[in-house]
Amino acid sequence: MRDRPKIKDIAEKAGVSVATVSRALAASTLVTAETRQRVLDLARELDYRPNVSARNLRTRRSMTVLMVVRDVGNPFYLDILKGVEATAREAGYAVLMGNTENDPACETEYFNMLRDGHADGMILMTGKLPSAGDWNHLPVVVALEMIEGSGLPHVQVDNVAAARGAVQHLISLGHRRIAHISGPVPEPMSVYRREGFRLAMRDAGLTIPAGYEVRGDFLIESGEECCRSLFSLSDPPTALFVANDEMAYGAVHELRRIGRDVPGDVSVVGFDDLYLSKAFYPPLTTVGQPRSEIGRTAMAVLLGILAGGSEVAEPIVLPTVLKVRGSTAPPLI
Repeated sequence: MRDRPKIKDIAEKAGVSVATVSRALAASTLVTAETRQRVLDLARELDYRPNVSARNLRTRRSMTVLMVVRDVGNPFYLDILKGVEATAREAGYAVLMGNTENDPACETEYFNMLRDGHADGMILMTGKLPSAGDWNHLPVVVALEMIEGSGLPHVQVDNVAAARGAVQHLISLGHRRIAHISGPVPEPMSVYRREGFRLAMRDAGLTIPAGYEVRGDFLIESGEECCRSLFSLSDPPTALFVANDEMAYGAVHELRRIGRDVPGDVSVVGFDDLYLSKAFYPPLTTVGQPRSEIGRTAMAVLLGILAGGSEVAEPIVLPTVLKVRGSTAPPLI
């Protein structure tokens, strides 16, 4: 039986020290990108696998990170998880997904797991910290959602600019009566997407009639309810900008129920570009977020912190793309 490859075998082939290989495998910022890539390539070539039990005893680390989300059933998180896992695996870390369902007790429990050493770091996607306790000293990276004033490193998109561009698309088609179904304001992500809507309307010299801004909770049912409210108005909109795809699905379902055609009578734009949005009928025009890249970047930032590097002072902002599909068209009137 062939002996299991060791770090020293990689070091000999790479022409570097054992310490350098160890740092490279741990994604330390003390190793150049070129050297790290050479070490990783050799590790794959030699089929190197770290001795996790021995390393955990030596480093007093669990070699596990938590990715904590609002709702594990939401398919939006899957591509982010893939990106997190791809980067974590290269550094020898496992990833556990935590599901809070917006329950404060669950949120606190995951932070206690981190504090007590059951995980080495956390990628947080709930948009909030537990109300009790001092958590800011823990290795946490906030991804996608924002926790203003937390002092934690963030990986996010420009929600204002993305929303603004989505509404400008509707205006360019000729729509003037445009309504917005927001997320759960006052959470920052929902506030920023609403701000983008308002700025686009203001830039075009358009007023927002009373009742044209309704608040949802990112779930399909709230999209239906908000759409019902909008189309009970005496002068309903010809277009909807919806703060996420799930609520957009709900809005389209409600429009069909009341006999409105999409996009013939009403255009609809979502936000997120869930994989179902292409298969939805009509295919949904939506803001695409680089979900896998968000996951990879957040995990890379977390690995840098765990390796002793300094935290990222400014948020890392990744680009979005408006995916124009079949749910938007010029208004009939």
